[in-house]
Amino acid sequence: MLLTMDNPVFQVYAVAAALAVLKLMLQGWMTVYRMLASNSGLVSPEDLRKGLINKNPHPDQLEPSDYVERSRRMHRNDLENIPAFLAAGLLFTAVNPPLLVAQVLMYGFVLARLAHFLAYTTRQSHEMRATFYTVGSVIVIAMACYVLWSALG
Repeated sequence: MLLTMDNPVFQVYAVAAALAVLKLMLQGWMTVYRMLASNSGLVSPEDLRKGLINKNPHPDQLEPSDYVERSRRMHRNDLENIPAFLAAGLLFTAVNPPLLVAQVLMYGFVLARLAHFLAYTTRQSHEMRATFYTVGSVIVIAMACYVLWSALG
């Protein structure tokens, strides 16, 4: 069976997919942490209701905060990229590519997302972030093309 842990290509996918999902979910938590730590960056008027966490709400909490927005942008970027990887990677696994190709592409995607995160977190230039985005994007496109080639060939 191709989609079991007995298949080394599926093992690579499972590790890469789990890491990508963890990145996606933890980025959301990072955004929440930043909102709480800075007491800012709330987005909805109802967030100004008094509660256990927001004991002293004030309208300034709805003002944009770069500290929070930076994390929110990283999360949005993950939401634009990781689901495509998950889908393309699973289909890629199903066509049983060579193990080395799967390792280079799938781990390459995870490393590209990590590099993108580090570049964004350390306020590198758009060109730097775009380079890492491009690497990850090209990997997903390559996997999708490989699947098409295998399915139609």
